[in-house]
Amino acid sequence: MSPSPLTDLSRLCLHTITTKPWSIEEACDRYAAAGIPGITVWRQWLDGRDPAEVGRRLRTAGLEVVSVARGGFFPAPDHAGRMAAIDENRRAIDETAALGAPVLVLVCGAVPGQPLAVSRDQIAEGIAAVLDHAKATGVKLAIEPLHPMYADSRSAINTLAQANDMCERLADPQVGVVVDVYHLWWDPNLEVEIARCGQMGRLLAFHVSDWRTPTEDLLNDRGLMGEGCIDVPQIRGWVEGAGFRGCIEVEIFSTRYWAMDQQQFLDNIKQAYLKHT
Repeated sequence: MSPSPLTDLSRLCLHTITTKPWSIEEACDRYAAAGIPGITVWRQWLDGRDPAEVGRRLRTAGLEVVSVARGGFFPAPDHAGRMAAIDENRRAIDETAALGAPVLVLVCGAVPGQPLAVSRDQIAEGIAAVLDHAKATGVKLAIEPLHPMYADSRSAINTLAQANDMCERLADPQVGVVVDVYHLWWDPNLEVEIARCGQMGRLLAFHVSDWRTPTEDLLNDRGLMGEGCIDVPQIRGWVEGAGFRGCIEVEIFSTRYWAMDQQQFLDNIKQAYLKHT
């Protein structure tokens, strides 16, 4: 018998950034105890640790290691900076492989004052430069388009159409995209572009949260699903209509929620996921 949608947590994944005050060890134990089956590990949670050992601990606890965040930030105003970014992404790929995660999420980067077209060319060149390394380790690279408010310094890839175009430009099955509702909910072409990446088998990850109104901080004031203005169930329907059957990843940056009791926050996440996702 299939579980009821009102109690089914079987596809729920949490990003370690969501419960930022917890170490990777505490996140591992708390997620597993709460019946959350998936975890996406942000790289700073691996600092000072052996990624392979962390991966073993997560799997022993019953957690699926869904992905690693994040690589990217390829653009730079000089050649040395771009080469340093490529080296850093090779290290990120190695950490992802050692952890046992299948996907490395790319926040692609941008340079303030540099034309976006130039940054996009540098992103394509940077991804192409690490593709062979990704293939050798079996790690897929997932381009995450970010909201246009981040186009100055965080990402020159700001729509799903641009991410799909980048995938077509690179023409390699090792590269796909992330659909994050916080970054893409406003896009009038979103349904069409989700279908487009689904047809090509490029949809590698689905991230959820909500856009609070008013938003007090454009980086660190995301809401729980159902707390804001994003129609998360509708976008989930488009994603699943495009063939996506992977984990649904809760990624919330919130100084409000990081300040509260994290166990209570974890319970709130589960309820919001069940009711509003």
